[in-house]
Order: sequence, then structure tokens, then C-alpha cells
Amino acid sequence: MQASTETSLSGKQNGVGMTLLRQPIIPFALVLACLPLALVVTLVMPIGPMYWDHYIYLDAANRIFDGQVPSVDFFAPVGGLGYYLFALWIKIFPNGPPLLLASWSLLTLTAPLMALVIADVQKRSVPLAYALLLPFLLFSILPFNTGDFYPYPGSDGFGVYNRQICQLLYVLAAGLVFVRGWKTLAAVTALCMLGLLFIKVTGIAAGVVLCLMAFAAGRLPLRAAITSGLVFVAVIGLAELSSGIVSAYANDILSLVLLNDTSLIPRLLQAASINFGVVLACAFLCLALFLIETEFFEKAKAFAARPGFAAFGRFADQSLLWLAAFILAGLLFESQNTGSQAFIFLWPLLLAIMLETWERKGPSPAFAAVTLLALSAALPPAVIILQKSARAWIGSANNTPLQSHNLKSLGAVSVRDLLNVRAERMRRSYIDDRSTYEAVAASGELPSFLLYSDFEFQSLWLQSADEAVSALRTFETDHEMRFETIMTIDFTNPFPWLMDRHAPKYIAIGADPYRAVPPVNDEMNAAVAAVDVALYPTCPPTTARLQLLDLYEPALAATHRRIKLSPCYDAFVRNELLPKP
Repeated sequence: MQASTETSLSGKQNGVGMTLLRQPIIPFALVLACLPLALVVTLVMPIGPMYWDHYIYLDAANRIFDGQVPSVDFFAPVGGLGYYLFALWIKIFPNGPPLLLASWSLLTLTAPLMALVIADVQKRSVPLAYALLLPFLLFSILPFNTGDFYPYPGSDGFGVYNRQICQLLYVLAAGLVFVRGWKTLAAVTALCMLGLLFIKVTGIAAGVVLCLMAFAAGRLPLRAAITSGLVFVAVIGLAELSSGIVSAYANDILSLVLLNDTSLIPRLLQAASINFGVVLACAFLCLALFLIETEFFEKAKAFAARPGFAAFGRFADQSLLWLAAFILAGLLFESQNTGSQAFIFLWPLLLAIMLETWERKGPSPAFAAVTLLALSAALPPAVIILQKSARAWIGSANNTPLQSHNLKSLGAVSVRDLLNVRAERMRRSYIDDRSTYEAVAASGELPSFLLYSDFEFQSLWLQSADEAVSALRTFETDHEMRFETIMTIDFTNPFPWLMDRHAPKYIAIGADPYRAVPPVNDEMNAAVAAVDVALYPTCPPTTARLQLLDLYEPALAATHRRIKLSPCYDAFVRNELLPKP
């Protein structure tokens, strides 16, 4: 009796388990529910190349909490949606690692949309739903790029918004290829396109290519296209009427275009060379599909003989053309990037191509060739991200947590001991031989060609910032005053967030003077002149910092006095806050 009861219980448990597995939405929800466990505590992240890139999210969130609107009140290198999502998540998880918050906050948008896709697909095929869901979770949860920018393993703190665009394109591609319900497809298309627009405008160029391909092939029905288009326009109109953010964003985009006026062809070739393996595999797959799809010319002739939308749709709805459009979309987006999860959105299409080839050819050499080439394009991005994640976290076993007092969750990073030693040695050299490094920067060179990727530069930046906050607090105590507005003459400015203060309006975030700082105007000059303190890092002087100093110092000259705040920071303090002579 006991044995039969145990068997019965086991059978019920297995039955429940199988029921759960037959509903991919349920495991999806369970995985998402586990993510906050990594955010309620301050998880120590292994530092990585260009790690400071994601500090701009802290600056943006702090400005948003102050009531500032991206593009309206400050110049931003990308759209404001990612910053708003990050601000929401850091409000809920104040101790969460900023890098994970910046990366995972996009799930606020992508998770519900992917759930719609999965709910539609699982009605027809549970394995197919899992085949779409599992890669999505991999790319969304592991915040790593598919490209390498440094030989040592570490966290990828840069290119967050580029990865987010790729994840949105993945959801859009999955919807366009596999969703059958037109209402679901309209919702996924509209919201993905809005997300692409308001995270990074180059993403919508890729999204338009995907949507045009789906519409031409008849996979995006006219009523779904019209509905999604109306929703898209309505949301843009409401956003503009309520805040003016759309026109301000358009002005920022125009400024970026003028600052980065380079020919598209070289950038496309560069994108193709960086992602050569994927592009080559897809090129061979296109050739294989051309040879397999013998009706290609027949459909072309039929369309030429009787032109019409239906005939064009039959011609356009061929795997070869779908793949060519997807590759074009990927190259357009990657031509404007540094750091990304390049071409991950190919997987839904490649999966559909393999399934279609199986249905038409069965277990044949043609199917084997298509599968081999499709997997050659799809697997490398996933394998690279898994490998980089494993290397970063396994390698962090040899790391030591950074010691800090004022950095909040920003300081929860770890660095190898030998790099900490190097950082301290370089710090001493930057301090003792400052004139030498200033001369190097003035000549147009950096101390190291890969300076911003060097781990010791990133750890030294954090240590210097920690020291600068202590020096600011000491200055305030000694002079019985308080700095309310803080800016930096540097790439990133998390100091207002670190000290619970304010950032001035109109100062660009992610201040790369070569790519993302607009020309100074009267509004910006007035904001700089009114700031309480402007921090200028000197360990080391760099070409970008010198250019930013040239940009902002004229506005500071009459209203501020330059003092040595700490060994690695000078400060421009507003005259009214200094003791009277």
C-alpha cells in the first residue's frame, strides 16, 4: 500500500512537472522571478574593459529623479527609454549592481512581449516555443557582448543599449516569423518599434527593414501593419505633447549625425569584417538556399508576367530573401556600434529556415547542408557569450573586492591583485610626473592605446572617485557649506548620485568630446557657470579630458576658482562658496 501510494504521489508529481514543462510561459515566469535574488544584495562584479560606460545610467537616473527629461534637459548619446527603465529598477532595487540593473531593466518591455510570442507559438508547438525562449533568456540574462575588447576576462560594462537593441530585434524577429494571431503580432511590432526608437534610433532602421520584409512577404498582414503603425504614431504624439521629448530627441540625433559625419560604406564593411564568421556562414546559406529553392526564377517570372501584390508576396516570401534582409538589418545596426550582441536576432529566422527545409526535403543532404550552415551562424554568438560569462566569473575567484567608503553599489567590484598593484604604481606615476602625462595628452596621445579598456584604469577611476567624495565632504565640513550641484569634466558623472546631490541641466552625459558632446551654447555656458563645483580628474590627463576642459573652462573662469581637491582631482569651486580673502 505504501509503495503504491508513493508510486501514485510520484506519478502526480511527474504529471505536474510535465504540465509545467508543456507551458513554457510558466518556466519563463519562474526564471524571471529568480532574478531579484541577485539584486536585493550588492553582488560583487568582476571589473571589465570600459566598465565606466554604464555609469552614465546612474547620472541619468539621478537627473530623472530630479525631474530632468532626457534630450529636453540634457544631451544624451541615445534615447531616454533605457534610462527611465533603469531609474525604475534602481528605485526598486537600490542595492543591486548597476550593471545588472541597466542590462535587466529592459525585461520590463521584452519579457511581456516575448510572453505574447511564446503564448502564440506554444499553441502549435511546445518544443518550438522553447527553442525561441531559451536563447532569449541566455542573451537577456548574461550581460556580455559578442566581441572582445580586452584579453583579460571581466564584465562588459559598455554597449548596454546596443545589447538591448539586439534583444528587442530578437523579440521582433520571433514575432514576425512565428506569430500567427494578427492582434498579437500588431502589439509586438508596435511596442518593439517604439522600444527601438526610444533606446537607440539606429535600432529602428534595422527594425524597419525586418518589418518591410515581413510585410512584403505577407507575414505582417495589412491590418496588423496599420494597427501597429497607428499605435506607434499615437505614442510618439502623446510623448511629444506631454514633454517635447520627441522633437528634442530628434535634435540630439541631428547633432550626433553632424558630430559623426562619416561615410556609411566603410562602416558597413567594418561591421561585416568584425562579424565575418556570421556573415560568411549566412552568405553560404544564401547560396545553398538559392540552389535548393528551384522555384526562385519561376516566382520571379510569374510576378513579372502578372505584377500584383499577391504575386509579389509569393516571390518575396522565400528564405533566401528573408535571410538577405535580416543580414542587411544587422549590418545597418552594427555599423554604428561598439559593443553589442551582434546578429542574435537571426536565430528565429534560421530556426524557421531549418524547419521549412525539413518539411520540404526531409532527412536529405540539402537539409544537412542548411542545418550545418544555419548553426554555423547561430551558435557562435551564444557560445561566445557563455564563454565570456564563464571566464569572467570563474576568473573572479582570483580577484579581490575593491575597498571603498563612498561608492555605494558602484564600488561592488573585484580586481586581480596584480592589477591593483599596477593601478597604485600608475597612480603614483600620474601624480609625480603629471607634467609628462599632460604633455602626452596635449600631443594627442593616451598613456596606453587601450587605456579605457585597461582594468587598472577602471579600478583607479573608482578609487580616485572614492577619494574625491571624501575630499568634498571634508571641504564642506571645513567651510560649513554644501555643494548642491556637481558636474565633472570627464566622460561620466556619478558623483551627484553618490552624494545625493544634483547634476546641472544641459550638460551632456556620456561626454565623449569626439562623438557625443554638442557645441557649447549660451544655455550650456550659463549652467556651467552656475554649478557649485566642477571636478576635473588628473590621474591621468587624457586627450578627451583636455578637450572637455577647453570646452567648459571659459564658462568657469570668471565664476570659479580652481583648487587641488585630492591627489587625482582638481575642483572648480564657485567663488561664492569659498571663504572670503
